[in-house]
Order: sequence, then C-alpha cells, then structure tokens
Amino acid sequence: MTKDMTQGKPMKLILGFAVPMLFGYLFQQFYNLVDTLIVGRYLGVNSLAGVGSTGSINFLVIGFCMGTCVGFSIPVAQRFGAGDEAGLRKYVANCVWLGLAFAAVMTFLTVVFCRDILLLMDTPEDIMEYAYAYILVIFIGIPTVFLYNILSGIIRALGDSRTPVIFLVISSVTNIILDLLFIVRLQMGVAGAAWATVISQGMSGVLCLVFIIKKFEILRISREEWKPDIHLMGNLCGMGIPMGMQYSITAIGSVILQTAVNGLGSAAVASVTAAAKIGGFLMCPFEAMGSTMASYGGQNVGARKLKRIKEGLFECIKLGAVYSVIAFVVAYFLGAPLGRLFLEKESVAAAGQIIDNVRLYLLINTAFYFLLALVNIVRFMIQGIGFPTFAVLAGVLEMVARALVGLVLVPIWGFPAAALGSPIAWLFADAFLIPAFFHVYKKLKIQFGEE
Repeated sequence: MTKDMTQGKPMKLILGFAVPMLFGYLFQQFYNLVDTLIVGRYLGVNSLAGVGSTGSINFLVIGFCMGTCVGFSIPVAQRFGAGDEAGLRKYVANCVWLGLAFAAVMTFLTVVFCRDILLLMDTPEDIMEYAYAYILVIFIGIPTVFLYNILSGIIRALGDSRTPVIFLVISSVTNIILDLLFIVRLQMGVAGAAWATVISQGMSGVLCLVFIIKKFEILRISREEWKPDIHLMGNLCGMGIPMGMQYSITAIGSVILQTAVNGLGSAAVASVTAAAKIGGFLMCPFEAMGSTMASYGGQNVGARKLKRIKEGLFECIKLGAVYSVIAFVVAYFLGAPLGRLFLEKESVAAAGQIIDNVRLYLLINTAFYFLLALVNIVRFMIQGIGFPTFAVLAGVLEMVARALVGLVLVPIWGFPAAALGSPIAWLFADAFLIPAFFHVYKKLKIQFGEE
C-alpha cells in the first residue's frame, strides 16, 4: 500500500500522485460548494453572506489545524524515504498524541470566543446571527478536522494518494444528502449546513482509521512505540506548528481584508463568498501540486537524492504554468453563469451587481494564477525538505500584503481592490520563496557533502 517516490521519472510520479489528490480536493470543495449553493438558493442572500463572512476566520482556525497536520506527516515521509520503519511508527504514534491535545485546546478556545471574534471583525448586524450559527458548529467539529487530516497525511506520506480520495467521495455524497435533509427538510438553517460538513468530515476520518488498521502492516505499532516521546514530539511540532502558523498568519491578513469587505455591505460579502467558492475549485490543482511536493520532497531528502528534488520542482512548475492558462479561460467564459448559481430562485435587487462582482473577482485572480502556482509548489517543497520556518516567513509577507490592501486600497477603490488582495499577496510571497528555495537547496548540498 506504499509508494516510493525516490525512483523513477519525476513527472510520471508527480502526475500519478497529484491526480488522485486533485480529485480528492475537488470533492472536498464540492461538498463545501453544495453547502453554499443550498444556503444561497434556499435561505437567501443574508444567510449566504453570513456563511461567507466567516470564511477568513474559518481559514485562520481550520487552516492552522490542517497545516499542523500536514507538517506532522513530513517526518513520517522522511523516515519512510530513509527506510526507517521503527522510527516511522514512533512518529505516527506521537502524531496521534499531539493531535488529541491540539484538537482539545483548539476546540475549547474557538467555541468560547466565537462571538467575540465575529464582533471584532465588524460582521454586519443583519448577518451576525447567521455567521455565529454556522461557524460555532464548524469549531465544535475541529476534532474531525484533526482526525481526517492527520490520518490522510500519514497515508499520503507513505505514497498512497488514492485511498483518501475514495473516502472523500463517500463523505461528499453523505454531505449532499445531509445538506438536503438538514436545510430543506428539517429547516435547520445555516447550522444544518455546518453540521453536514462536520459529520461528513468525521466519516472520512473514521474510514481512514479503519483502512490504516486493516491495510498498513508497516504501521502495526507496538506498546513500546506508543509511549509519548518528547524529542519526537518536538520534531513534529517543529514541522507542524510552523506550517499551521503559515496558514494562520496568512489568514490574519485575510481577516483584515474580510473586515474591509464587510464594510462594503452584504452584497459585497455575498459576492466574495460566491467567488471564493468558485475559486476554491479552480485552485484545487495547485493544492494537489503543493501536497505532492511535500511528500515528494520529504521522501527524496530522506533518501538524500537532491538532484531529484530540483528536477521534480521544475517539472511541477511546468504543470502549474499550463493549468494557470486553462483556469483563466474558464473564468472568462463561465464566471457569470457560475455566479448565478449562488442566488436564490427569486430575483433580488443586488443580483446583477453580485454576478458582475463575482466575474470581476475571478478574472483578476485567475490572471495571476501562475504566481499562486509558484507559492504552493515552492513553499510545500521547502517544507517537505525540512525548512518550515521559511514557509512561515512567506506567510507573514502574504499577511502584510492582504492587510495593506484591506486597510489602504479597499477604502479607496472598493470591491476591485478586494479582488486584488490575493494576487498582491502571492507576489509578495514569491519574491521571498524563490530565492529561499535556492538558499536551502545549497544548504542541503553542503550538509550532504555534495559541495
């Protein structure tokens, strides 16, 4: 059930690993999109805006959880690449202990301070209760985020990117059924959409757990290996926390930008919500490429094969460039029709404005998608080969860029400035990440005695 990425042609390996992950990300976005579509069409624009206004804080908290889990999987991939099965199992055991602790703390803090956070974000009064009802349930479900992302990260670290996709397909179908049941039949409102997401996430995590227990002989952990190890936990935190902080630091800028958008009114919030959901689909290939680079880099640095690291990076960048063009074409021709999907059946006064805003937002973002390709590919490669601090610094630059846009440009130029927030952030990050990669690559060559 494992896959060695230290041998064979990099492009073939990258495609073989990334394509299944792409379908996984697409299905993950699909059931998130279904939540938004049903909320917008059955509950109205205010409900849609309420859910959308939580997007940045959702990204800040859930992004930290997911980034931490991805970081935890990197030492596992490195031990696998080095052929150290005993060390691999010890790292997996300590991943579990850390996951339990992080999930408990994060759930408690976010649930207690949920409403205070929304008030600090200047959430419009007419959508406050919708926002609170939705994000509170999402925060209650944080343990399911850790369950799925730690276990799926371990599975991918061992070279299997297909199995988590199968489980996401199952959970996606479940999510759609639960959305229709909770929102349309049981009239649970936006909280129903959140519960559908949490339950589906939990199901995919349980499926990953059953699969690992039944299929991975290499992960038969002994009682001795289950003992908590402070040194290994330190290594895991050294990888996981910086990666989680990278997401959260980036999200701080998104929170500031979202706060500025909130000040433009509910129609602008609804526009960003719809555009962000569509953009989430279009960005899936970049997410798959990034996660592939983390596993590819981790295994090859563990095997001390530096030339394969650079070769794989450049091959993946080629894929990113080609897809960037495709995404812009899709946004150009389908941006407006896709935007209409999010509006309730009855006409609303702001419908035309929302559709125009969605198309504008998508066109501006996709025009700069190659910058995003570089961010994901280079950043995850740097993390995979063992230098997570550089990813945090790139996140700081993204935060600064989005904050500047939110504080300076949005008050002057309004919605078009908000649409430029992410492209400017990607540019800031790339200006740091590209030279950072060559720096850490040189350090590895010296460390491995190749210079």
